[in-house]
This record gives sequence, C-alpha cells and structure tokens, in this order.
Amino acid sequence: MAMAKAISDLKIFLDNKVKEYNNPRFIEGDPICVPHTFSLKQDIEIAGFFTALIAWGNRTTIIQNANRMVDAMDQSPYQFILQHEEKDLKRFLDIKHRTFNATDLLYLIHFLKLHYTSYDSLEDAFVLNNAVTMRERLINFHKYVFSFEHPERTRKHISTPEKNSACKRLNMYLRWMVRKDKHGVDFGIWNKLTMKDLIIPMDVHVSHVAFRLGLIKENKANWKTAEGLTEKLKEFDPKDPCQYDFALFALGAEERVR
Repeated sequence: MAMAKAISDLKIFLDNKVKEYNNPRFIEGDPICVPHTFSLKQDIEIAGFFTALIAWGNRTTIIQNANRMVDAMDQSPYQFILQHEEKDLKRFLDIKHRTFNATDLLYLIHFLKLHYTSYDSLEDAFVLNNAVTMRERLINFHKYVFSFEHPERTRKHISTPEKNSACKRLNMYLRWMVRKDKHGVDFGIWNKLTMKDLIIPMDVHVSHVAFRLGLIKENKANWKTAEGLTEKLKEFDPKDPCQYDFALFALGAEERVR
C-alpha cells in the first residue's frame, strides 16, 4: 500500500508539473520557438531539425544561431532546400554553433535536398525498412543520413543508439513532431509514428531528476537509461510517456531540484 501511494503521489506531482510547463507561454524562451514561426509542414520539419541538432548549451544562443540558419534560407527552408543554387550556400560559411560548423550544415542541407527529392516529409527518414522499435529507427536514420558521400566529422552530430547514446536531441525533435495535445507546444504533424513510440529526451538534467525521484537506477544519460525511464513513465501514461519530459527537464533546468 505504501509503495502504491508513493507512486500515486509521484504521478500527481509530475502531472502538475506537466500542466505548468506544457504551456505556450514557455515557447518564446525555448528552442522550439524557432520552428513555431512557420506553418508549412516541411518548413517546420526543417527548422525544427536544425534547431534540435544544435540544442545544447545556452538556450538564448541556440535560438540565435538557429534563427541565423533559417534567415540564411530566406525564411523559407523547404523552398530553399529544394531550389537553392551553389552560390546560395556561401551565406552559411560563417554560421556555426559550438562544434557544429558550416561543413556539417552544408552536408545536411545536401542530404535534405536528396531526401525531399524522393519523399514528401522528413518523417519518412525515421520509418525506413519497417523498423519496429525506436532504437532500430534511429540506427536506420543515422545510416541513411550518412549513406551518401559525407564529411566524417558530421557523423558525431547525428547520434545513434548503437553507441549507447541517449540521442537526446533526436528524441526531442521527434517529441516536437509527433506529440499531439491541446496545448500547442509540440506540433503533432507526423502520423506514422505515435506518442507511445517516443523515447524520453534524456540529458543530464532529466537523468539527475529521474534518479533522485527513483525512476531510474543509475544517474547516467545514455540509451539504456532513456529506454528504462520511458518504460517507467508508461506506468503513469502508457500512451504518452514523453509528456513527462516537460516536468523532468523543468525540474532540473528551471527549478534546480537537488
């Protein structure tokens, strides 16, 4: 009985935090604000993809650099990806975010052009080869991105579970694209993946809070703990475990829970 009550109390606590932070008023200061400036599905996908890939470090700097990228795409990412000419790429040469530089950016622009020439949505890149688990999907995505001639240095910017990476930024991006609710923070514009497929975006903040709350046994931000935490959160909501990302990240990054 005591254990059941503790679990119930924890669910109530986290549910209240989700309600507090899964709120449009927090969009402005979060990197998700960058894709929120667009309405076309492909524009949202592309702006969200580049924003998610550089989402580490200071959030203000992340937003500034992501906006520089979409500004360089004339605020029309999809049209730019498909129609740009070689001379248009020069404007990206001085854009970088920490270790993500123009070499990485230009290759991924090239990759996206190849992808969108064959597919209507970037979602298709995450459902290749009839993969069943998210682990398989992310491994396949990594292999697909680098199935073309590419700079070796760019591989480190697309994580893969094969190396036990938590794949925090990719899982965050998938949360943005897949989650659907009435609050309007996440976009919910993809339909081939479902909310129950998602894995919690695990970083040091989420890992620390989850460990202190007894949701994971090891305070490690890797793929194993990300999967384990997601399975634990399915006890609270089997259809939408990643809603608790709002609570866990906020408790760690915003409220500095110790």
